[in-house]
Amino acid sequence: MKPSDPGTAEPASEADLRALDLRHALNEVGSLVAGALTLEDLLERVASSAIQAVSRGDGAGVMLLGMGPARDQVQALAASEAFVAEIDAIQYEATNEGPCITAAAERQPVRTGNTGGDPRWPRFGPRAGRLGVHSVLSLPLLLPDQTVVGTLNLYSHSKDAFDDDAVRLGGLFAGPAGVAVHNAQVLERAQARAAQLQVALISRATIDQAIGILRSRSGDTADEAFARLRAISQAENLKLSVVAERIVEEAVRRARVRHHR
Repeated sequence: MKPSDPGTAEPASEADLRALDLRHALNEVGSLVAGALTLEDLLERVASSAIQAVSRGDGAGVMLLGMGPARDQVQALAASEAFVAEIDAIQYEATNEGPCITAAAERQPVRTGNTGGDPRWPRFGPRAGRLGVHSVLSLPLLLPDQTVVGTLNLYSHSKDAFDDDAVRLGGLFAGPAGVAVHNAQVLERAQARAAQLQVALISRATIDQAIGILRSRSGDTADEAFARLRAISQAENLKLSVVAERIVEEAVRRARVRHHR
C-alpha cells in the first residue's frame, strides 16, 4: 500500500464546508456595528448572511416586530431577492398566515418542503407554490430572555430543501442575528427620539423669541403674548411653531431693512 503524501491535504467534507460557511456568516453578523448601518441595511445584511450560514436556499428575508405596545405589528422587512418580498407580502398582507407568522407565535423553527400541499397554511401555501417557492425555513429571532424580535426566513424553489442540519445551522445563526437586529432597532428608536427632542427644543426657542418680539411691540406680559400667539395659530390653523417662526423671520427682515437705510 502506497503511503499517503503528508503534504496533500484531505478534501473538506460537506459538513466541514457548512461549518466554515456558518463561521463566516457569524463573523459577518458580529462585524455589523449598530449605528454604522441603518436598520434597513442591517436587516438586508443579515438576510444575505443567513443564506451563507445555512448553505442552501434561493433567498432570505427578515421580519421585524414592533417594540412596546406594537409587538404584533410588522415594523420592517428586508429581502435578499425580489421574489422574497413577494412571498413575504402574501404572508403579512394578503393572508396573515405562513411559516414566518407561525415561527414568531410558537418561538420555534418552522419548515416545510411542500408549501402547496401543507395543510397548516391553506391560503398561503398554494399561492407560494404557484410562485415556485416550495420550501421555507422560518427561524424566530430570540433574545436571551426568549423575547421574539422577529423572524429570519429562508426560501427555496426546490422541494424538501431544508433538512435537520439546516435547521441546526440556522438556529446557531439566528441567536446572534437576533441580538444584532434588536440592538439596531433600539438604536434607531433612540435616534428618532433624540431627533424629535432636538426639533422640540428648537421650536421652543423660536416660540420664546416670538413671545419676546410681541412683548416688545405691545408691552404685554409673557402670558398675554403667548395667548396672542396661540390665537393666531388657531385662527390660521397653523402650528404654534410655524407662526412663531414667521414672526421671528419678519422681525429679522425689518431689522435688516432698517440697518441698510
